[in-house]
Amino acid sequence: MTTNAEEPQPRPRRRAPAGAAVLREDVTEAIRAAVFEELAAVGYARMSIEGIARRAGVGKTAVYRRWRSKLHLVLDLVSAIAVQGLPAPDTGSLEGDLRLLYEVTSRALRHPVASQILPDLQAEAARNPDIAEALRKALREGQDGVAKGIVTAAEARGEVRPGTDHDLALDLISGPLYWRSVVIRNPKLPKGYLATLARATAQALKAL
Repeated sequence: MTTNAEEPQPRPRRRAPAGAAVLREDVTEAIRAAVFEELAAVGYARMSIEGIARRAGVGKTAVYRRWRSKLHLVLDLVSAIAVQGLPAPDTGSLEGDLRLLYEVTSRALRHPVASQILPDLQAEAARNPDIAEALRKALREGQDGVAKGIVTAAEARGEVRPGTDHDLALDLISGPLYWRSVVIRNPKLPKGYLATLARATAQALKAL
């Protein structure tokens, strides 16, 4: 039987690049988890690719295929925090949105891994401008989108003035809890603190 030359012929299957098959997502996620554990256990200065690989249950080569050094690895993870951000609260009121945000943020900051990693990375940021920029971006942008969402919703409801300064609002919203949880590292918040903070912050935002 003669094949019609006009009929489209099946396209040859493209072969994946030689190293693509080894970059499995489950291995990548295991390495990322190991980095957080290693940072919490020994800190950035003592952290090593060998220790990360051992925790992840992989060889060092698997780490180096993905990141050139521990610096690039940590910068990648810290930058990812900024992309993920926090879910924007939608309770129907400014004070309610702030209260929910503070509850979620407080739990995250009290997590044993976060409470170890953030102060250590801040210390490294004083010596390493790349880490300083990545950490600034993660902390600033991770909260910035949520704060703007809360203020914009409050503007639409008439709870705050139109055109409220979003940068100042971010400082008012994020500053107190970050100060208490990360800077002075108070392990336990006073009873009713988050509700009081949400009420005070809402009043401050209305006064802008």
